[in-house]
Amino acid sequence: MSSIAQPLPPLNGATRSRPVAIANWLLSVAFLVFIMVIVGGITRLTESGLSITEWKPIMGAIPPLNEADWLSEFEKYKQIPEYIEINGPAGMTLADFKFIYFWEWVHRLLGRVIGLAFALPFLYFAIKRAIPAGYGWRLTGLLLLGGLQGFIGWWMVSSGLSERTDVSHFRLATHLLMALFILACLVWTALDLRGLANRSTKPARMTGFGLLVAIVLFLQLLFGAYVAGLNAGYVSNTWPLMNDYFVPEGIDFTFGAWAAINNDPYLTHFIHRWWAWVTVGVLMVLARKVRGQSRMASIAIHSAFGTQILLGIATVMTGMDISLAVLHQAVGALVVAATAWGVHILGREKPVAVKA
Repeated sequence: MSSIAQPLPPLNGATRSRPVAIANWLLSVAFLVFIMVIVGGITRLTESGLSITEWKPIMGAIPPLNEADWLSEFEKYKQIPEYIEINGPAGMTLADFKFIYFWEWVHRLLGRVIGLAFALPFLYFAIKRAIPAGYGWRLTGLLLLGGLQGFIGWWMVSSGLSERTDVSHFRLATHLLMALFILACLVWTALDLRGLANRSTKPARMTGFGLLVAIVLFLQLLFGAYVAGLNAGYVSNTWPLMNDYFVPEGIDFTFGAWAAINNDPYLTHFIHRWWAWVTVGVLMVLARKVRGQSRMASIAIHSAFGTQILLGIATVMTGMDISLAVLHQAVGALVVAATAWGVHILGREKPVAVKA
C-alpha cells in the first residue's frame, strides 16, 4: 500500500464550462485594467489629468463636438491654478489644450468601458444562475471596488482644481494602488475559478510568506506612486548613485523623518530605488518556491521583475523619457499580476492523497 497525490476527477464539460467562462471574462477585464494603468501613466506624464474640471459619469462620455464646446471647456480649465500659474504664462493654445484633454477623456472613457465590461456579464451570469457557490459575494465586491475607484479618481482630480497646481500625491497613490489591487483580485479570482473547474484545488488562501511578499511589493508600489506624484524622478538622472551620492543631498528633514519619507522627492526617490532590491529578493524566493508547481509562473515572475528593474534604471538615466516611464508603469502592473499568480500557487490546497 502506498500513498500518492492525485487530483480529484475533473468536472464534466457542461458543469466545467461555467467557471471557465467566468474566469476568462475576469481575465479579460484584468487586461482592460492593465490598459487603463498604461493610459493613466500617459495621462500623468503628459500633465493631462486636470484638463477636465467636472465629473459627469454619464454625459462626460461625450467629448466636445464643435469649436464652441471646445472653447467652453478651455475656459473652465483657465480658471484652475495649473493654467493660471503654469500653462497660461507658458502660452498654452487651444490645440495644446485639446491634446491634454484627449488623454484625460480616454482615461475616463476606458473607466466607463471597464465598468460596463464587468457589470453586464456579471448581470448575465447572475440571471443564468451560473455563478458558483461562494463566488457571488466576491464578484459583487469587485464591482463595488470598481465603483469606488471611480470616486477615488475624481477625489484625486479635485485636489488639483482649487489651490494646487497638481493633484495630491497621496490621492494619486491611492488611485494607482487601488487599480493594481483590483487587477490582483481579478487574477486571483480567475485562478480560483480555474481550479474549481479542474476540481484540483479549493480557493487559495494567503500564506504567511505570501503576505510578506504582498507587503514588500505594496511598499515598492507606494513609493513608486509617490515618485510619480512628486515628480521625484527628475531629481537625479544618474545610477547607482544619486548626483554622485549614495544618500542624496537635498533631503528636507525640517518637519521630521516621517514627513520627509512621505513628502520629500529626494528621499522618496532614494527609497523607491533601493527598496526595489528588497522586492527583487522576495520575488526571487517566491519564484523558486512555485517553480515545482508551475514553471511558467516562475518564469513570469522572473521576467516581470527583471524587465522592471532595467526599465527603472533606463527611465532614470534618460531623464524620465516618457516612453520608458510609461513602459515602467505598465510592467509594474505585470509584476503585480505575476506576483498574484505566484502567491496564489503558494496558497493552493495540495492534491488529495489517496492510497493505492
